[in-house]
Amino acid sequence: MLKIGLTGGIGAGKSTVSEILAGYGAVIIDADKIAREVVAAGEPLLDDLAERFGEDVIAADGALDRAQLAAAAFADEESTAALNALMHPAIRDRTTEHFARHSGAGVVVHDVPLLVENAMTPAYHLNLLVDVPAELRLERLMSARGMTRDDAESRIARQASDEQRYAVCDVIIDNAGAVSATQDRVADLVEDRILPFAANLEARRRAERGAVELLDPAGQDWPMQAQRIIAKLHHGIGRQFRLDHIGSTAVPGLAAKNVIDLQLLVPDLDTARELSVQLADLGYPGSDGVDNLGEGQLESKRFHANSDPGQAVNLHVRAEDSVGAVFARGFVELLCTDAAERARYAQLKRALADEHAGAAQSDMYAQAKESYFLTMRRRLVPASFG
Repeated sequence: MLKIGLTGGIGAGKSTVSEILAGYGAVIIDADKIAREVVAAGEPLLDDLAERFGEDVIAADGALDRAQLAAAAFADEESTAALNALMHPAIRDRTTEHFARHSGAGVVVHDVPLLVENAMTPAYHLNLLVDVPAELRLERLMSARGMTRDDAESRIARQASDEQRYAVCDVIIDNAGAVSATQDRVADLVEDRILPFAANLEARRRAERGAVELLDPAGQDWPMQAQRIIAKLHHGIGRQFRLDHIGSTAVPGLAAKNVIDLQLLVPDLDTARELSVQLADLGYPGSDGVDNLGEGQLESKRFHANSDPGQAVNLHVRAEDSVGAVFARGFVELLCTDAAERARYAQLKRALADEHAGAAQSDMYAQAKESYFLTMRRRLVPASFG
């Protein structure tokens, strides 16, 4: 199952995108609907709310009197905390039931207005943000919902900022124009990314890679991408294992392929193999691999890569005391602090990328750098050479 988080600020038109995705066969789990479900007449949560806030919160017909509950629950911070302590577990459990009910679905979209505010994004393979400029959202709230400007501005201000959403969401869907334009954008996203991702995830296979191309680092958000991936991996496998952003995209100002290299450190390779199923479920299938240390020396590791065709990732799973692990960290630190070596490496990368331009895979490009890496390993991990 490909799990997608869908969010957007109030007035952004998130429901429009949700409906489009449903039209392509995605199962939609609506957080707002679930919040209404758990307080419907006859639900056990109503008894808990009445016990805490008084019988007046239940109307004569057995339904929740929302005005009475709001008056009682938002009277002070303690009451608000008590309301959240009752509501959140009920919503969480009901959401789990919905996901379990659709466990056989290929794509499930969790529509959550406060996805970012509640720090939920690491739980999903992909997070989609429906994006509209704040001023246009204000206009929509006033015209479509009849809000005053002050009320609309207040509601927008209570939500996450655009910058906070951009930092944790993987895909930005511009919904500022005509509905037809949004439909086209979502159609492209479904065909090019969502459906292939779901198929790769089910088959536990890696997405195909394109030709070698070095990108100018200006305007790239590689560190932000790496942090999003690391947060998802930590959510899936726990925080007991160290994860680092390594490789060229971890070095400010260095041209690089659009591939995020990460290093996961484990006590030993048996532990690495035990994590393989979890990593594949998270979208990173893998197999046994080796690091070429030079002069005929090979060191075992696990190598995992992305099922998501829209986000290239190399995940190197190494023993924490391995030569490869020590070198990977040391090399990034060197390039970040030594401008001359960074310039030298950049020149080498450009020459080799030009030489291997158009190659279907980057293996030849990577192999061509091995002699340089051997020199660097002698400098950074001299004890690894007898």
